[in-house]
Amino acid sequence: MSAIIFLIFLGILVAGGFLAAFIWAVRSGQFDDDYSPSVRMLFDKDDIPSIKPESETDEKNEVTESEEQPDRNQ
Repeated sequence: MSAIIFLIFLGILVAGGFLAAFIWAVRSGQFDDDYSPSVRMLFDKDDIPSIKPESETDEKNEVTESEEQPDRNQ
């Protein structure tokens, strides 16, 4: 029984160590993307999809409720 308690405590300790290492890596910038900016100049602007905020969407793309769901009761 004491071996199980020891292994549970050891597992919690190891998991806490991995969590601390992950938090340290995120805060120190280990997961920052350094590769994409260096190759971004190789692509044309037309090849990169642009994401527009909802406020800048075209009015032509808006669908009214009557166009979205036709009346099937007729």
